[in-house]
Amino acid sequence: MTAVESHLALFGDPAAVACERAAGELRSGRPLVVRDAQGLRTAVLAVDGATPATHAGFSAASGGDVALSLTPTRARLLGLAAPRGARIDLSGHAFELLAALSYLPIGTPYAGPWSRGTERDAGGLEIARLGLLLPALLVHDLAAGTSPFDDCVEISLDEVSSAAARAGQGWELVARTRVPLREYGDAQFAVFRGGVAQRDQVAIVIGTPDFSQPVPVRVHSSCLTGDLFGSLKCDCGDQLRHGLHTLAQLGGGVLLYMDQEGRGTGIAAKMRAYGYQHEGLDTIDADALLGFGPDERRYEGAAAMLRGLGVGQVRLLSNNPEKVDRLCAAGVEVIERIPVTGRITADNEGYLRTKAARAGHALDVDALIASLS
Repeated sequence: MTAVESHLALFGDPAAVACERAAGELRSGRPLVVRDAQGLRTAVLAVDGATPATHAGFSAASGGDVALSLTPTRARLLGLAAPRGARIDLSGHAFELLAALSYLPIGTPYAGPWSRGTERDAGGLEIARLGLLLPALLVHDLAAGTSPFDDCVEISLDEVSSAAARAGQGWELVARTRVPLREYGDAQFAVFRGGVAQRDQVAIVIGTPDFSQPVPVRVHSSCLTGDLFGSLKCDCGDQLRHGLHTLAQLGGGVLLYMDQEGRGTGIAAKMRAYGYQHEGLDTIDADALLGFGPDERRYEGAAAMLRGLGVGQVRLLSNNPEKVDRLCAAGVEVIERIPVTGRITADNEGYLRTKAARAGHALDVDALIASLS
């Protein structure tokens, strides 16, 4: 560890700081250099933050040797067998074609030159995910010696992996206060701060749960459209309100309101996916078109918040068995899963059927429709 790194450690985990700085560079439309354990380096620029000017600048600094790095999910849709991701040669491709290769609907399989993605590409894509950007990068491998990219922020793959391993550590309770709720009386809102991105996450304690016993818990991912504006495309708002009602009925519990919009992809990607759903794709295929997997959420922060509240065992309000598995993997002891459903409408029926058929949610949509008849 260098003297600078040693001093930096006084103000936070150096690997987490490096990742946060790197994500900020990509979000700002600036290149980043990713270094592996052998000292090989790759300059990357997020397609999501690129402009014609920065694309031209990146290409010029690279001497025209530029490729497009895509996730395995997007590569598969392009017809490429690339389980570790793909690099598409961008020689002769104008800036306007980047969107067609990166995230727009696919007309015909890609037939041009490509190669397998590298570990450095994967590290860059992980930083893009941290910055809530689409997982598509312009990449250029740097030769030994000086480079036009030498003044860029540089991050190592060791720092990326170290920061990911610490995602559930360093969470702090920064504020807790009483908030009277219209239907549930006094609740406690506890704000936690932590994780690599240092986002604020909120735990809402309803009633007076007995923390010495298994505690009813709802881990709810934020949904601006459904929770706040009553979107009919999903059942998130209903699940939020029904979840709070169920916690009150059970004598009290905790709702974790997690900043993980769009199943962890971010609000911009979610709106792009909504556009594809209007064209007939289901929610999973729409996310895949953008290069994302079916669920990009992470639960280390939720586990840390529950530990911070003193919750030992959990009765989880969810229809998603995979959420149970992922919380358990993050260190949460889930002893029971309690269903929580919302209304079925003409607008969200297809979404709910997709969750049941393709995401493994324990939902009998036909039975729920019949119960409303």
